[in-house]
Order: sequence, then structure tokens, then C-alpha cells
Amino acid sequence: MATIEEVLDVEQIEKDIFRGEPVETLLHRTFGGQVACQSLIAAVRTVDPAFTVHSMHAYFLRPGKPKMPTVYLVDRIREGRSFCTRRIQAVQDGEAIFVMSASFHVGDPGIEHSDVVPPVPNAEDLPDPADVPELKDRWELREWSNWDLRIVPPDQTELHPRLASQQRVWMRYRGKIADDPTAHVCALAYMSDMLLLGSSLGPHPKERSRVQLASLDHAMWFMQPFRADQWLLYDQTSPYAGHGRALTQGRIWDAEGRLVAAVVQEGLTRLPRD
Repeated sequence: MATIEEVLDVEQIEKDIFRGEPVETLLHRTFGGQVACQSLIAAVRTVDPAFTVHSMHAYFLRPGKPKMPTVYLVDRIREGRSFCTRRIQAVQDGEAIFVMSASFHVGDPGIEHSDVVPPVPNAEDLPDPADVPELKDRWELREWSNWDLRIVPPDQTELHPRLASQQRVWMRYRGKIADDPTAHVCALAYMSDMLLLGSSLGPHPKERSRVQLASLDHAMWFMQPFRADQWLLYDQTSPYAGHGRALTQGRIWDAEGRLVAAVVQEGLTRLPRD
């Protein structure tokens, strides 16, 4: 399946215009994380290296066609001394399938605090799904075979009794990603869309095979440097589902317990109509 290097390979075809080629996939629609990742790459290439991305807010407008190239149009919205802003539009067949706003910051001194990482077993103490026969045929593991995704069993972690739905996943890229910090930020944008919406299905095991899932919008904040080819804990919750939509949230920690990113996503969780 597609490597992250193939996903990150976005070509500049004109000033502020970029193109991402199709990658190998099992999906009938372009994976949302791929479009978000490539949009962010396009935006980064229009920004002075002194600025680093600290947030992105995006909407999935139409399903992408996975066998068709995607063109990314970047608008330079703001050039400030501390912040700059870009708006990115992903286009196929002349129609926008995705829009994103991304904000970049040079960094400033300020107050500091952070939540504490939840108690979970070490990633290496959980089985690699690739070695578990009953998991090998799951489409998620085949689609993302280049990623090591280890869901923490509920009885091996401390879940909050007042939260409606919770899921924790250790994840990392199986290969080695270049040392460029931008590559790891864009790789995390890609992986942040993995399994997050599925965390809303925890209280509904009987409906899991019937629910239509699709990302609607996606927001992400980056706090500290990290590597996407080293273990990251994705702490996922779904505080609400209703009217065919579910709200999901995620906090991402590195193996040292540092909070490195946060995610909020709303997705379609629609049951079949009569």
C-alpha cells in the first residue's frame, strides 16, 4: 500500500499551485488524511521556514476520487511578524473537494502547562496486529499496513466513567521518515484521521457494520516537536453522537508523556435509510 513518502510527494506546478498524484488504496474515496496531509504540505511550501504550523481547520466537501490527481490552490491570506495564514483548496474535476485554513507561528515566550498522559501499557507490550491472524484481513490494517496501529484493550487502561466513548491507540510509521520536522507534522495530519471517527462506535457494537462513516470537518493543533516514526499514543473520545453525526476528539502524546497535538473531528455516522 501507499508509503508516507508517496503521500508526501506533492509537486509544485505553478506559483502557489501544487499537485498530488494518486496512491495505492483499497478505499472507494480518497482518504481524508491524505488530502489534509497534502494540503498542509502545499501550504508549508509557501511560508518562510522561520514559521511553523500550529493549527489547521478543514472541511471535507465532496468525496475524492482516489485514482485521480488532486490539485491544491494556496491563497496567502496574511503575512505577519508573528503569524501568517494560508487557505488551501483541493480540487478535482474543477470542483473543490476540501478546504483548509492553516496558521503558522514563529513562537513566543509565555505560560506553560500540560495535562498528564493517561495510564496505558507500553506499545511494545501489546501484540503487533500484523502477527494476529484474526486481524490480518481487517481493511484498516491492509490499507495502512505501513503503520503500526495497536489498540489498547479497555481492561488494560484507566477509562473515565463519565465519558460516553473512549479508545486509545498506539501508532507509528513502520519505516523511517526524513529528519525534516515538516514531514513529521504532515505525516501526523495524515494519521490523525485514522480510527478517530471509529471511536464513536464503541457504545454501538451491533451497529458497527451498518453505519456509514465519513469525515465532515477536522481541526488540529500542534504543540511540540515529535517524530511520527516513533510511538505516539492517540487518546480518543466521542462526547456526542446524534442526527447522523458524531463529534470525536483526540489528544496525541509521545512515548515520554509529552502532549504534542490535539484533534477535533465531526463525522457522518448515518444508518441506512428505509
